[in-house]
Amino acid sequence: MASVVSTKTDAPRGTRAQEDSLEQILSLIEKKGYARVVDIAKNLNIAQASVTGMIQRMDAEGLVSYEKYRGVILTSEGEKIARAIINRHESLAKFFKLFDLYDDTIYDDIEGIEHHMSPPTLATIQALTKELKKQPALLSRVKSKVLEAT
Repeated sequence: MASVVSTKTDAPRGTRAQEDSLEQILSLIEKKGYARVVDIAKNLNIAQASVTGMIQRMDAEGLVSYEKYRGVILTSEGEKIARAIINRHESLAKFFKLFDLYDDTIYDDIEGIEHHMSPPTLATIQALTKELKKQPALLSRVKSKVLEAT
């Protein structure tokens, strides 16, 4: 059977650490107006030296602009990737919340799978979430089946 959904990626895929860093940089910029290595390290619970190394690699790749002691800004490509990462995270959260899972469970599960998800799989989950929200009776039946299985 031929695949109906393209396997083309929407944005370059980096490492999990790189994706987490881009996500944190965008979050910090949106909250505080700037992102510093010390804040990124604190939020990710990793050493500042590790963050500095990651930022320097991302600077060389054109994803961020970094000046020592001044902070980090996202390039347009870096911001595009960061927004795609956040969209993926939010889409998964919306899907899992349909099933009344605990927030901690949702967060842990998302952190475990979000970096390994292909764009076609994400699109499938987004479409399924949208349809389940439109059809409460179907959602209720699915929730009942999940409860029976657990």
